[in-house]
Amino acid sequence: MEPTKYRVEVSQKAAQMLVSHAAFLAQVSLNAAKRLTASFQEAADSLEIMPQRCSWLKGEHIPKNAYRFLLFEKRYMLIFQIADNTVYIDYVVDCRQDYSWLIK
Repeated sequence: MEPTKYRVEVSQKAAQMLVSHAAFLAQVSLNAAKRLTASFQEAADSLEIMPQRCSWLKGEHIPKNAYRFLLFEKRYMLIFQIADNTVYIDYVVDCRQDYSWLIK
């Protein structure tokens, strides 16, 4: 029996965040920016199969069991929700930055 294949949708906000991170990296290294976008695509594609393998995102103001996360390219986090057979990627954050705005 084949595992369920999920549809993965990237929100406009998440896409803008990825572009912003890649543009910042490109100022220092075009190769690093290309690696970031390729790694994001690979991580997003991996969510087509068994996205539940990823841990829940926890925080004081985050609704329990609402968001999951997947780390990619060492220090970036893809934050997503699962509804029915669709994975919704809502945010892409650099773990080195303060992202407390996300949980308020």
